[in-house]
Amino acid sequence: MIASARDSDLVVFGATGFVGKLLAAYLAEHAPSGLRIALAGRSRARLEEARAALPPAAAGWPLIEADASDPASMAALAQGTRVVVTTVGPYARYGMPLVEACAAAGTHYADLTGEVLFVRDAIDRVDEVARGTGARIVHACGYDSIPSDLATMLLAARAAEDGAGGLRDVRLVATLKGGFSGGTIDSMRAQVEAMGKDPSLRKVAGHPFALSPDRAAEPETRQPRDAGPPARLPDGRWAAPFVMASFNTRIVRRSNALQDWAYGREMSYGEVMGVGRGPAGALTAAGVTGGLAGALAAMSFAPTRTLLDRVLPAPGTGPSEEVRQKGWFRMDVEASTESGRRYKATAAGKGDPGYAATAVMLGEAALALALDGDRLPDRAGSLTPATALGEVLVERLRAAGHTYEVTPA
Repeated sequence: MIASARDSDLVVFGATGFVGKLLAAYLAEHAPSGLRIALAGRSRARLEEARAALPPAAAGWPLIEADASDPASMAALAQGTRVVVTTVGPYARYGMPLVEACAAAGTHYADLTGEVLFVRDAIDRVDEVARGTGARIVHACGYDSIPSDLATMLLAARAAEDGAGGLRDVRLVATLKGGFSGGTIDSMRAQVEAMGKDPSLRKVAGHPFALSPDRAAEPETRQPRDAGPPARLPDGRWAAPFVMASFNTRIVRRSNALQDWAYGREMSYGEVMGVGRGPAGALTAAGVTGGLAGALAAMSFAPTRTLLDRVLPAPGTGPSEEVRQKGWFRMDVEASTESGRRYKATAAGKGDPGYAATAVMLGEAALALALDGDRLPDRAGSLTPATALGEVLVERLRAAGHTYEVTPA
């Protein structure tokens, strides 16, 4: 299990990047004064500059030079702290040495990955080791996939409490103002490139149970397509494919399987994006569908990928504070149950989902790992937000101003 005699309680790795700075600022404002926090990155000079721009509480935080490409550096980082939270991606390119180091050292870990292939690889490499050392390796602790994962968890818990049986048909409709970070886009680009080099990886990433702990044991329940055609929802809104559905759905299904399919053996889970009503909504849905398909195709082709790189946000960049604060996200999740009863969950929050809201989610996940160990689910290994942090994270996010609620539909 995790040793107590370590130099720090929590290390932010990638503290000089755009999202890393937002996360460090959030922790400086919300972490209790006794929590020993350190900042890590490749350049001490840049770390000093980043720390100087943080709120006064961070003035004395130690600085750690660490290189993601150096396994020895990652081992030293993991061995010196109780929790590492990392914003250094694409994770398939830079993340595995740190995951392996944390699993070996019994150090809790949280990241922002949205990469199916990376999470699958991490599961295969470190799950058994981490279960042995007691490390919680928690992927997807930002906009992808905390709202999806926690909302579905709450739906299942409410249905079970009411005696309504397991979940069956679960559909999430995402609406938002804002965008995805340059790091998220870079991760998508890296995964598309990897599949281009090794076409067999397309089957891995495309499988609906790609992240299951035991694919052979999964039920034969038909799962929705990740990117279907535009469709009209029962409430009259039009829906288009949601760019993170191909990742979020795998995380939610893994959460179900890790709990012995406690949400329901027959659960079918899908996500779309709500885009409006009437003729304008229909046009928007068609435009989003075509645009997403075109962007993914362009990322798969080197010449057009170069053109996209000129217009898409670059890694380590982001919008102004004013723009970040004007953003918001909302996830409406409706579910039917084995008894025929229906429920609706809402997960929502202020702030650009890829930046401001993600800093809150990742920050509270890190604080839960550092401070709430005795209240967290009794699990270790390669986990999801719901299975590693559960109700504790829901409580923290509610206290931070986010909405998580379930009502009969």
